[in-house]
Amino acid sequence: MGIYDRDYYRRDARNPWGVIGPGGQVVLGLIIANVVVFIFQLASRDVQDLFILDVNKVLHGQVWRLVTYAFLHDTHVVFHILFNMIVLWFFGRLVEELYGPREFLAFYLLGALAGGVAFTLEQMVVHGGFGPGFHFYHQCLGASGAVMAVLVVCAFHYPHRRVLVMFVLPVPIWVLVVIMVGYDALALVFEDLQMGTAVSGHLGGAAFGFIYYKLQWRLTGFLSGWWSQRRRKRPRLRVVRDEEPQTPVPVGPPKPPAVDDQLEAQVDAVLEKVSRYGQDSLTDSEREILFKASEVYRKRRPPH
Repeated sequence: MGIYDRDYYRRDARNPWGVIGPGGQVVLGLIIANVVVFIFQLASRDVQDLFILDVNKVLHGQVWRLVTYAFLHDTHVVFHILFNMIVLWFFGRLVEELYGPREFLAFYLLGALAGGVAFTLEQMVVHGGFGPGFHFYHQCLGASGAVMAVLVVCAFHYPHRRVLVMFVLPVPIWVLVVIMVGYDALALVFEDLQMGTAVSGHLGGAAFGFIYYKLQWRLTGFLSGWWSQRRRKRPRLRVVRDEEPQTPVPVGPPKPPAVDDQLEAQVDAVLEKVSRYGQDSLTDSEREILFKASEVYRKRRPPH
């Protein structure tokens, strides 16, 4: 397969849906889910009460709130959901193209979970909620923790990609991320800067994105390996038959190794970056992806 056979070279520029690309389906689905939940919030207060991150209820077993809060937004400030969904749309697609849809979905949800856990711990530590009957008055909602995880990973892969701050000032994405994380860290220390924002949730998501990138985690690979190991431990039923003479089966040449779907998606994203910005724009990790893919393709070639 050559570079010009890739999907992004066959896109029709006149197709308005072409901007979604092969890596935007999960991002689009998440945005639709957030908008639908927002409409339900406007229709009924019960939706927010059921899924918001309430530390008191989490400590009493309603642990789903550690993730579901990320699909709720402030109904009094439309900018809250608008900002989160715009950032998710522009930067989430880049990350999804790199890691594939299943991995990105797992990454996004765990980013939300990390933000929820960070907010819960911050409430317990700062407000001293360890005694019996203690009540927490702060709650948390919004996709900002998961979106911060996406921004951090995107900044590592595309540090010099420029973004327009307030749709006016162009800055590299790594500068924007440093400013946002720095402000949240400062606001965590000085509560007057928080202005009703759960900055600990932002920092939890950002920390998860940093660790995910640095340790090169692959969440779907871990889950599939864990599930396969569980299945191997189960006893298997065997049918015993009388021995019959068997005809030897000819052994052919070994099958070439299959290309991992995730690696294929990463190669697509890296090659698209080369086509747009040239080889000099590649990072060390992206060059390593191309090297790994070339080794896999080389082993697939039949011997001469």
